[in-house]
Amino acid sequence: MPVEKLKTHYQDGSDLSGHVSHKGIPGVEFSTGSLGHGFPVATGMALAAKINRDKHNIYVLMSDGECDEGSNWEAALFAPHHKLDNLVVIIDRNKLQSIHSTEDTLSLEPFVDKWQAFGWNVVNVDGHDHQKLLDACASMVTGKPLCIVANTIKGKGVSFMEDNILWHYRSPQGEEYNTAMQELNNA
Repeated sequence: MPVEKLKTHYQDGSDLSGHVSHKGIPGVEFSTGSLGHGFPVATGMALAAKINRDKHNIYVLMSDGECDEGSNWEAALFAPHHKLDNLVVIIDRNKLQSIHSTEDTLSLEPFVDKWQAFGWNVVNVDGHDHQKLLDACASMVTGKPLCIVANTIKGKGVSFMEDNILWHYRSPQGEEYNTAMQELNNA
């Protein structure tokens, strides 16, 4: 997919909609509809790969807000039970969702402890540090799925966006965009 196509994200008529659709998007194999369905599907894909003796890993990128979905906790129980050590879940833990914090919406704490109690190998990292994310992906343990909790700050690097729930659904336009780009280029 050409990088230029990313500029059409969320624009009227674009196939890069707010919720991912598989139609015309290379590498996207299915549409998830409601948030939280990708992880259970990926768990099934990881089990199928184990049964078929395939040697690839399945990666899931999800938000902490998606952890409100019950199907995700079923998948979180299922994966260690079946020793899906070919499954890596990366959770963007910015502690914000929709219109409130995750804790005000539905408390997730003690977040890391829950994943560990379910039998996951859990690595807690700075989600803004790409090298730490890569290193975490390499910390697979035989017989256990891997959960990487990537602690982030929504809008990091842009003063008026950092940790501000307003920017969950908005994109900067005009002068906001120019200011944001200037701050990011000066970082």
